[in-house]
Amino acid sequence: MQHAIPVASLGPQAQPMADAIGSCVHCGFCLPTCPTYVTMGEEMDSPRGRIFLMKEVLEGELELEVALPFIDNCLGCQACQTACPSGVNYGELITPFRAYAEEHRHRDPMDRAQRELVLRTLPHPRRFRLAARLGRLGRPFAGLLPASMGSMLRLLPDRVPPAQPLPPVFPAQGERRARVALLAGCAQQVLAPDINWATLRVLARNGVETVIPAQQGCCGALAMHTGAAERAKPQARRNLAAFPADVDAVITNAAGCGSGMREYGLLFKGEPEEQAAQRLSDRTMDVSAFLDALGLRELPSVAPDPIPVAYHDACHLAHAQGVRSAPRKLLEASGAVRLVEPAEWELCCGSAGTYNIEKPAIAHQLGERKARNLLATGAQLIATGNIGCMTQVQQHLAALGHDIPVLHTLQVLDRAYAGTLHTKEHTA
Repeated sequence: MQHAIPVASLGPQAQPMADAIGSCVHCGFCLPTCPTYVTMGEEMDSPRGRIFLMKEVLEGELELEVALPFIDNCLGCQACQTACPSGVNYGELITPFRAYAEEHRHRDPMDRAQRELVLRTLPHPRRFRLAARLGRLGRPFAGLLPASMGSMLRLLPDRVPPAQPLPPVFPAQGERRARVALLAGCAQQVLAPDINWATLRVLARNGVETVIPAQQGCCGALAMHTGAAERAKPQARRNLAAFPADVDAVITNAAGCGSGMREYGLLFKGEPEEQAAQRLSDRTMDVSAFLDALGLRELPSVAPDPIPVAYHDACHLAHAQGVRSAPRKLLEASGAVRLVEPAEWELCCGSAGTYNIEKPAIAHQLGERKARNLLATGAQLIATGNIGCMTQVQQHLAALGHDIPVLHTLQVLDRAYAGTLHTKEHTA
């Protein structure tokens, strides 16, 4: 697509935005993979429609406020990127555009207050744990609150697990094959701390020593993907200083976090930290991709009656990071499961960071659609690689009257090693 974007005057991130816009040929291959286009049927709520709107805004031909309703509807799932035959890097357009928009848009007081609450709570495990416990008391009144606030309360679990602090180092078992550093995450530490411990145990079984840097913090993905780039930068700088260079990889086990860290080079484009940020981005891998590349050293015993498991592709793993086969190969290698594939794997479940809070109606449609597709597989367990997806899918399965457990891929593998996947323990 031809454009006349004034790249020189818009800052260092303008060139990636212009390149993405210039790559789009408006072929429409993205339409059936876009969750908002599929549910709403509006051209301006499709990737190519949004690309046109962003182009017009950046060229000064369209008022930002006219485009924002359609841009805000985007989940940032990047399914369009997977489907695109022209290689449009939509992720390098939507993230910096949202940062640009945030500097120029008007938000009403309620919107600003909710946004501030989320940005000041979710990235801080202690604050989030306290807020989650207090929020459960307010759930009976969720229907009396604005839709987004009510949605936030409904997403809270019935029980917040106690904190499970991580050690500075978790040693490898047997001969050491690799040494990695783990991003502990934020919301995940509160909602499902067992994911990190399962990750440490599985890595150790496979000869991997894991360092958990004490000075690390939030990866910044939540702020970055919602346009608050200036709030994401201090969080990213903290991690640039915290993660050691003498490790084979920096490991993430939450798709959104991994995607965020892999965008550090873009976040700091044109700034002094750009090269260091890009180096950390290049060393960051999802744990499933790392283990698949390393190869499982100790395979669990093959179960006589494998459990049918549906794998749900988290968007920021499948689309943003291009990781689809690795978690499936690990699950099959566990010897305890039989994979069953859901329809419409490419469609987002509606979690998308804070999307299910900001756009609860669309998120509900997508969540229910995802839950029905997963149920149609006949699976007895759902596996995925992102805490946000786990929360969203579990909520919508429960709303449909099903209590099928939803586990992280590494939790499934951990239970297979322990021989507990076929017991009631696998639901814990």
